[in-house]
Amino acid sequence: MYLQPPAVVITIDTAHMVRQFDPRWFFGGGVDGRPEGDARRTFTPPNVAAMQTAGLPRLSYRLRTELGIEAWHWNPRGTWSDPAHRQGYWTSSTAAGAPITESYGYNLPRRGTTYDQANNEGYSRLTDGDTATFWKSNPYLDHRYTGEPDSLHPQRAILDLGAEHPVNAIRLRWGAPWAVRYVVERWVGDDSLPPDDLPDGDWEPFPLGTVSAGRGGDVTLRLADAALPTRWIRITLLEGSRTAPAGARDPRDSIGFALKEVGAGALDPSGRLVDVVRHAPSHDQTTTWVTSTDPWHRAVDRDAETEQPGVDRVEASGLTSGLPMLVPVGVLYDTPQNGAALLRYLRRRYRATHVELGEEPDGQYARPADYGALALEAADALRRVDSAVVLGGPSFQSVELDVRGWPDEPDSTSWLARVRDYVTARGRARDFAFVSFEWYPFDAVCDSTAPQLRAAPSMLRDVFERLGPGAHGLPWVISEYGYSAFAGPAEVQMGAALLDPDIVGTFLTLGGDQAYLYGYEPADLQSGAPRCERWGNNALFLADSTGRARWRTAVYHTMRMTTRDWVDPDGGVHALYRAATDLRDSSGAIVTAYPLRRPDGRWSLLLVNKDSLHAYTVRLRLAADTAADGHAPSGPLDVVQFSAAQYAWREDGPNGRPTRSDPPARFRRDADALVLPGYSVTVVRF
Repeated sequence: MYLQPPAVVITIDTAHMVRQFDPRWFFGGGVDGRPEGDARRTFTPPNVAAMQTAGLPRLSYRLRTELGIEAWHWNPRGTWSDPAHRQGYWTSSTAAGAPITESYGYNLPRRGTTYDQANNEGYSRLTDGDTATFWKSNPYLDHRYTGEPDSLHPQRAILDLGAEHPVNAIRLRWGAPWAVRYVVERWVGDDSLPPDDLPDGDWEPFPLGTVSAGRGGDVTLRLADAALPTRWIRITLLEGSRTAPAGARDPRDSIGFALKEVGAGALDPSGRLVDVVRHAPSHDQTTTWVTSTDPWHRAVDRDAETEQPGVDRVEASGLTSGLPMLVPVGVLYDTPQNGAALLRYLRRRYRATHVELGEEPDGQYARPADYGALALEAADALRRVDSAVVLGGPSFQSVELDVRGWPDEPDSTSWLARVRDYVTARGRARDFAFVSFEWYPFDAVCDSTAPQLRAAPSMLRDVFERLGPGAHGLPWVISEYGYSAFAGPAEVQMGAALLDPDIVGTFLTLGGDQAYLYGYEPADLQSGAPRCERWGNNALFLADSTGRARWRTAVYHTMRMTTRDWVDPDGGVHALYRAATDLRDSSGAIVTAYPLRRPDGRWSLLLVNKDSLHAYTVRLRLAADTAADGHAPSGPLDVVQFSAAQYAWREDGPNGRPTRSDPPARFRRDADALVLPGYSVTVVRF
């Protein structure tokens, strides 16, 4: 005997429009830095043609160099500040020449952070065991560039000893310029998490850790009479010596702070330091973080493993649809002059209207005030090229959007609010005309997807509530979105296929302005997520051995439904409304619904069933109030539907593939006879 699936009642509030939008402004995809050689393999006519079928008219250019603590040579042709030695500060050329097909990042040899957010192959010079190398802070944070007191931009180096050790001394081997005034502090409180994750506790100066007349050199500083249990050490640098290394001629060489090596521990009875710091030119070293890095580098520092697609190659591909591309400039690891040169180059050849200031500065442990100062310097240089350019940022790193600032003051941990306060106090609020962030809500990519999918809309709403005080009604841009920043099976199975349209619907309902899907280019499977050895990737297409788009993932099909069936792909004014469903559990709504009126006057409803086991019969109602009974649509429904009937995945490590990847089913149903299969996306028009 056939059993009718249980019913879900979906009521569209026809009397209260949420907002209007044009999908040709809203929907986009992103291209990013990839392994060397991938630009040539990726931007082929067959691949570009496949990518264009996804219906993402806008394009965002992502800057992987900014995540990898690298300077970006967006044009391989350009000039060094020290051309005789092919080193110093780089500015790419704006002159016409051969098309820029590839561009590259250059590792910064004055790096002070152990781990980065890109390939993570570098290491800190503070604990590398080599006194010929050194960390140096960013000279552009000096008063001669910021125009404000240096006391607003103290620089910091933080050491994680890995566990509590008795500490009453620190060894500092200074370079030039050294710190004249500095304070050595320890974290007192919960030391199980990094201090920027806001555990209970606070930074406290060591009793003897304040220095007011430093002279550089090799200093072993007694910090306390008795050794104190310490895991986290922070060195706060307040005033520099303004001295440069021998032979240095660039004024920037004498600005900031240079520190060659750091050791810490307890003094033995003879006064000798028993160093507990691990010194190694690798991730075996004691982990350190710094708040800024000098963008000085050399020609030999080119990252041979990664490339950015050349801006001319991207523009010539057709992926921009003739619309202005959202372009980035480096802020933390570049110079204002290089960013201005990029804008000048683009404006001479293409339409360039919107610029994102940096990428993921919160994930790089930059202080909000330091990022704000560097961003305003970049903004000044950009506006000298184009006074009307629209600037924004800072492309927050995924979920932890309000806690990545070191808690310098009580109740002042919101990273965005502190940046906004900084620029507003200087009368520069217009230099952040939009707020951008990345949205990868889930780290546990091997956990059950159903509870995650149900919780996803409330997680995004929570971000708006937390960031709202710092956004001041600005446009919101998701500059990247996907299931996770880590690779896992949910991204190539039905999990991401349900999540990505749900992100779009939720973000539009919340008032979002633009959203750029990550994983636009054909990609390979990857692994390496925490506690998950299975394979996946944020990708619309999987590539074969030649780099050609060969297999369409489930996300491709559901995003194409969203951009070509739910909305009118030709654009125009779409009106979004709210819908209520009566089916949810403790983790959230089991079925979500996003209704809109298309320019032709038809209703179009995006439905996501997040129950992997159960189908539901839809009872669709239109009412002037979601609490009213309402009435069913008249006439049959035009239905587009994607579920396990169209898609199946076979796991095989890096060789996993879809065994079935068919287009969505298309059919007509009476209004009260529509069934949503388990784990499905459905578009209904009437």
